[in-house]
Amino acid sequence: MSAVQQRGSLTQIELAGVTGLSPATVSNIVKELTGAGVLHTSPSTRSGRRALQVTLARTLGLVAGVHFGSRSLRVAIADASMRVLADQRMPLAPDHRADTGLQRAAMLVEEMVASLDAAPGELLAVGVGVPAPVDVRDGRISTVGMMRGWDGVAVAEVLESELDAPVSVDNDANLGALAETRFGAAAGHDPVAYLRVSHGVGGGLVLGGRLVHGRGGVAGEIGHVTIDENGPICRCGNRGCLEMFVGANVLLGMLSDSRGHLTLRDVITRAREGDPGCRRVLFDAGQHLGVAAANLCNLVDPEIVVVGGELAEAGEILLAPLRTVLEQRTVPSAAGPVAVVPSELGSGAEVRGALAVALDAARLRGALGVSA
Repeated sequence: MSAVQQRGSLTQIELAGVTGLSPATVSNIVKELTGAGVLHTSPSTRSGRRALQVTLARTLGLVAGVHFGSRSLRVAIADASMRVLADQRMPLAPDHRADTGLQRAAMLVEEMVASLDAAPGELLAVGVGVPAPVDVRDGRISTVGMMRGWDGVAVAEVLESELDAPVSVDNDANLGALAETRFGAAAGHDPVAYLRVSHGVGGGLVLGGRLVHGRGGVAGEIGHVTIDENGPICRCGNRGCLEMFVGANVLLGMLSDSRGHLTLRDVITRAREGDPGCRRVLFDAGQHLGVAAANLCNLVDPEIVVVGGELAEAGEILLAPLRTVLEQRTVPSAAGPVAVVPSELGSGAEVRGALAVALDAARLRGALGVSA
């Protein structure tokens, strides 16, 4: 049961491999739980052969995943098998207020649940990702200055009162790390380091299959690792943070005189087309990321480093210099240099992670109506 909840959808043969049970035993369990309305099966193919795909039944309820980006809001609704049933985005002002953003998120969740002809009571739990450290014990923004207008906001409390469902809140890079570990590029690896590089820079760590949060939710905040002690003042109040060399505003500012007004996507597109200036700023960004990632790898020694966020779409233009610096600055290992790979889930990593923590919360509460 827990294997289907975590993976979302598996064939019976895959279930046998994951659980260690015999195919006959798995078949009997699947028939029993399908008859009880817990599982749903459908014909499929695997390696060219007919197979039976197993998912959780829709009747178990719905979960919502919410991702607040720097300038956008994304909401996804999934069933208990992690099958996404609805997915929508809306733009947000760069310095949107917390009350406005949370109200919009609640309204969008309610509208999307209703669009699926589901009753409000079918929403079992909600997961939320925000681009700031979070105290996961109470779902409150735990630092000052990281999200203007959101300092100390009790995100979980506000949304729970609006949606009448339990809400779990975490840093968005942590949720990206969780999603890539369970469903993406880092599946089967441990420990895992995830770098989210977009308008800001964040990081998440997974050890023993669990997210590392630290004392107040700041663990993994690679964007605020100092790479130049005499560098510019960061929004966090420190000097020379990685984000001051790799953040979107910094990269775009370097190109404004020679290239005019560009978006981050414009820079990536032009770099792929061979624009030397755009390629240079992405190359430099990769080197700066490598310096900070080397410090992280020397401390944690991950099996794999996954790079996500919009900047990761630059591919090897960014990743090649990152790997080079990482190999130069990490302690040599008989196992060879750490693998550095792009995200498999792309822009959907964070919202998939939000759905995963919502489903975990529903399972722990027994809201799925079955044992884990």
